[in-house]
Amino acid sequence: MEDWLWASAAELGRGIDEGRIDPVALTRMYLEAIDAHPLRDRIYVRVTAERAIAEAEAAAARAAAGLRRSPLDGVPVSWKDLFDTAGVETEAGTALMKGRVPAQDAAVLKSATAMGLVCLGKTHLSEIAFSGLGLNPITATPPNRNDPDAVPGGSSSGAAASVAFGLAAAAVGSDTGGSARVPPAWNDLVGLKTTHGLLSTVGAVPLCETFDTVGPIGRTVEDVTLMLAALGGPTVDLGGATLTGRRFLILETVLMEDVEDTPREAFFDAVAKLEAAGATVDRGEWGPLEEAYAMAGGLFTADAWSFWSELVEANGEVMFPAIRDRVSAGKGIAASDYLRDWRRLRALRGDYTARVAGYDAVLSPTAALMPPKVERLLSDDEYYRVTNLKTLRNTRLANLMGLSSLTVPTGTPSTGLMLSGAPGGEAGLLRLGAAIEPLLA
Repeated sequence: MEDWLWASAAELGRGIDEGRIDPVALTRMYLEAIDAHPLRDRIYVRVTAERAIAEAEAAAARAAAGLRRSPLDGVPVSWKDLFDTAGVETEAGTALMKGRVPAQDAAVLKSATAMGLVCLGKTHLSEIAFSGLGLNPITATPPNRNDPDAVPGGSSSGAAASVAFGLAAAAVGSDTGGSARVPPAWNDLVGLKTTHGLLSTVGAVPLCETFDTVGPIGRTVEDVTLMLAALGGPTVDLGGATLTGRRFLILETVLMEDVEDTPREAFFDAVAKLEAAGATVDRGEWGPLEEAYAMAGGLFTADAWSFWSELVEANGEVMFPAIRDRVSAGKGIAASDYLRDWRRLRALRGDYTARVAGYDAVLSPTAALMPPKVERLLSDDEYYRVTNLKTLRNTRLANLMGLSSLTVPTGTPSTGLMLSGAPGGEAGLLRLGAAIEPLLA
């Protein structure tokens, strides 16, 4: 039974369907593991044990009656603490929202509950979800699976840690600039950034509403595929996935600049395996990407300031200064500049689509660096700023260009292979991931 804690969510779902796994026993095992874990309070903000047991009991009854609602009916998962949970605090990793209790579940939590998923509780995150590092001295900094002295990646830091440390079968995070891909990459998991608008963000505390997306995290591509459907997305058939005849592009632009040795070697090792399996991988350039990146700071911070300004101006001293300064940068951005940059970004999105036409996905290292150390990030403000930007550099491509994006483990600890596909291209991207996954295991 202890193996249940490390099984994929899909395997657990099959076990329930076949009558080998009791959802109540499974949920109790996870709850006991959470309670006993020495890092529990750095991963979970709060555990919803009563809700979890009640949902597991209902799942067990459905299984016994042959009325399971989805392949993950009865499987326990965690939720990033910016998704509203009825009657339970949802504070978005910040003292600005301390004691905030929503009246109803977020839309994606409602969907998941309707599909039978069991809610274990809420996980820590970067403050207001505005950092790719996962460092949060205000609430807690979750652990990194491979390095106890390093950050786990953010902002869905606790979401990834809950799965990586065997305290959830899968997790729900969000992705505004890389938050559902960096933590999985640094913790050897799979993460999916969905196309903006594909999954509802109603009832999710916003960071940047024009970029916020919901992102499932799991141990396998199959897990995030099933999670996508449970959250209200499309159902995807992974059967027969192959790389034969698939075409990929590596953009020799900012994405490949100044990549540290370990992620660079892991990336090119993975690319070689894709080519050996029948894929074609081309190299090319697209210069306007640098222009898009130059606009990103203003677009993201202005959007964030529009929501957070009143709270920050009233009580900003309770924030981690690095996050307060970052969101406050949006204060001085003129509406005319913001709208002009959005107009230009939409044009660049069209140019990008034309440049990558004919390719199944753009490939890059998920992160250009290995997880940095907590101590240095806390002691060196400039290092924090530069490292945070570099951490989110590669993932931000998909957010700026409005793409779907998937990270899968390369087999080298704390490195990921990222595939960025077309807007609305989740099905094709997941099928590619399913074909790639066994090559890199």
